[in-house]
Amino acid sequence: MNVIKPNDPNVIERAISVLKEGGVLAFPTETTYGLGCDPRNKQALGKIYRIKGRDQSKALPLVACSPEQVEQFFSYPEQADRVADKYWHGPLTILLEPIDMNVRRQMPVFKDGLAAVRVSSHPLVQALACTYGFPLTATSANLSGQKACLSADEVLESFKDLPKDRQPDLMIDGGILSESEPSTLIKVEDDGNISVLRQGAIRL
Repeated sequence: MNVIKPNDPNVIERAISVLKEGGVLAFPTETTYGLGCDPRNKQALGKIYRIKGRDQSKALPLVACSPEQVEQFFSYPEQADRVADKYWHGPLTILLEPIDMNVRRQMPVFKDGLAAVRVSSHPLVQALACTYGFPLTATSANLSGQKACLSADEVLESFKDLPKDRQPDLMIDGGILSESEPSTLIKVEDDGNISVLRQGAIRL
């Protein structure tokens, strides 16, 4: 896979080009290295599943650059909005409904009618999603079931023995990340209560 540094003046341009061509990025986030693609592109989504060896019945989480970008595509229950106001940008993932059926048809990343969405606090992820104008997938950049990667070297090591069609097309080497927990995952239930489905970096 090709590797580029975040301080390269063409990093965003090259990354956006990969996304538009249906490719897959590996990049640092506020928690671990992630794999990103355009969630509307079924070919790109399929490549992520092949890279990870992931069961396609498992949905892929999304990352956005701002709450405003999330609101373009997803519906907020009032309770989720209050929590998002407090913890976004940051490692909080919320299960959200699409604003309409057109969004749901565009992005085949929903499970039981919900998508897992967070707003990243990482400046590179924000730049990618804002420049692209659409949320990106952000599943961990590792083989399914293995430890999440905290450096570009770990990502390279994870995929080095795989054929080219099971490797990211471009990796942005953001150095070594501090070890952290995954994002906290929540859902607003029908009765309005918030369920914590995964307790992570944010304690709720």
